[in-house]
Amino acid sequence: MASLAISSTHLGLLTLLVLLLAPRPGSSTWDSQEVPPNSLPVTRTPLNDLPSLSEAEYHVVIGYGTPAQNLSVGFNTRDYGPTFLQCKPCGTACDVPAFDPSRSSSVAQVPCGSPDCPLKTCSGPNCTATTVNGNGVVLPSITVVTDVITLSWSPPTTVGNVRANCLLMGTRTSDSSSGILDLSRDIHSLASRAPSSPDTVAFSYCLPSLTETQGFLSIGAPRPEGNITYTALRRNAAFPKSYLVRLAGLGLSIDGPDIPIPLGDALITVRTTFTYMVYEPYAALRKYFRSQMAQYQLAPRLGVLDTCYDFTGLSDISVPTITLRFAGEVSLDLGVRQKMYFHRRDNRSLGCLAFANPAYEFPSGVAVVIGTLAQEMTEVVYDVRAEKVGFVSNRCD
Repeated sequence: MASLAISSTHLGLLTLLVLLLAPRPGSSTWDSQEVPPNSLPVTRTPLNDLPSLSEAEYHVVIGYGTPAQNLSVGFNTRDYGPTFLQCKPCGTACDVPAFDPSRSSSVAQVPCGSPDCPLKTCSGPNCTATTVNGNGVVLPSITVVTDVITLSWSPPTTVGNVRANCLLMGTRTSDSSSGILDLSRDIHSLASRAPSSPDTVAFSYCLPSLTETQGFLSIGAPRPEGNITYTALRRNAAFPKSYLVRLAGLGLSIDGPDIPIPLGDALITVRTTFTYMVYEPYAALRKYFRSQMAQYQLAPRLGVLDTCYDFTGLSDISVPTITLRFAGEVSLDLGVRQKMYFHRRDNRSLGCLAFANPAYEFPSGVAVVIGTLAQEMTEVVYDVRAEKVGFVSNRCD
């Protein structure tokens, strides 16, 4: 059982106690808190309401265009679509900084009908979709462009001909920032366009668990060595541009049972907070978790989370160990903040098991969606060239 003292004066100690991955033999080329080369700071922006999908957003600052226009954007590893940016003219949607194509000397319109145009309904010379406002006026809503991305580490790196969907005239991204950066397997994503070599990985990130701390997003950095373990990437026809691995099962405490996961892939995402599982392993996890937490008062469910507890007045709680066991004998031990969702991180009186069985059906061949809580504070390394994903413990707070 993991033990956690809940006290605002011990927040620094809490950060040190939460370990995501058991220490392994070997020395690392980086200090446990040292940021790898080619990295952008990642900040965490909490969302106000209980997430149906996301409880927080993670943002980096990139430059787009020539000269570079700095924009705060989220990032996405799934194949939802290309990079999206809020662009001018944006009408009523200009409540965030927006990219102005007219100020860039390197911007280029993608032609309608070209292989690089994802819009099937475009007409005219450019890859542009239109909408009709309440007055019957036809307005451009999306136009697809290519331009230069500037990544402002030292020295800065530029990546040319990066495609983006420019959202115009009242159209907004689902993110609260200026856009969403595509890091999927798509040939137009930044992960695919950035310079690489046999000695580098496509990208890695460490998601911060607190608003006042920073993580990082690294693009094309040298392959880490030492305390890193890898599991193989898998392909799935339902998600051809996403990153999937094989999650073999869950380990529960030292003397607890191992819960096998039905044959199926686990989808890694940074746009979903909780970890979702098909019913059978989730029901087994919930049953065991509740049996080990019987000393605490149950609380009403919170959204999709149905195993919640009232910890009001308690200074210490003990939570069962949960370990994600991947193919290749790779294990990821979840700390308290990675397996429990606290409705308010500054007041841990209400906490829920951060796993759920969704109301929707999983796509064929997918059994698990690994959300951001389970990944926080661990560096997740996407070595796409070698077809594997790695985990490095305790890389950010």
